Amino acid sequence: MLNGAHIILYSADAEADRAFIRDVFGFAGVDAGSGWLIFKLPPTEIAVHPTDGVGHYEFYLICDDIEKTLTKLAAQGVTISQPISDRRWGLIASIKLPSGSDLPLYQPRHPTAYDLEN
Repeated sequence: MLNGAHIILYSADAEADRAFIRDVFGFAGVDAGSGWLIFKLPPTEIAVHPTDGVGHYEFYLICDDIEKTLTKLAAQGVTISQPISDRRWGLIASIKLPSGSDLPLYQPRHPTAYDLEN
C-alpha cells in the first residue's frame, strides 16, 4: 500500500535551496536527472487539523532540542528568521533558506508518531 510521502517545496532559487538542504542539513539524496535532487527525510508524520475554509498545507522540520538546533545552524551561517516561540503544544522557530523563504522548525511537547517505534 502506501510506503512514504513526497513533499514539494516551491522556491525562487531551487538550486540554492537544494544545496542548502544537502550541505547544511546533510540529507542524503538522489539525482533524478540534471541535478534535480530528491532528498531522503528523517521519519515523517502527518496531522490533520480542522478548518472552516479550504484546506491548506504546512511543513515543519521536527527537532529534539530547538535551542541546540538553532545554535548549530547559526554557527553554519544560517539566518534565524523567527526566534523561538513557546506554544502550548511545542516550540517553533523559522530559518531562512537561500531563496528567502522561511522554513519552520518544531520541537513538539506532545507524543509523536516516532514514539510508536519504541
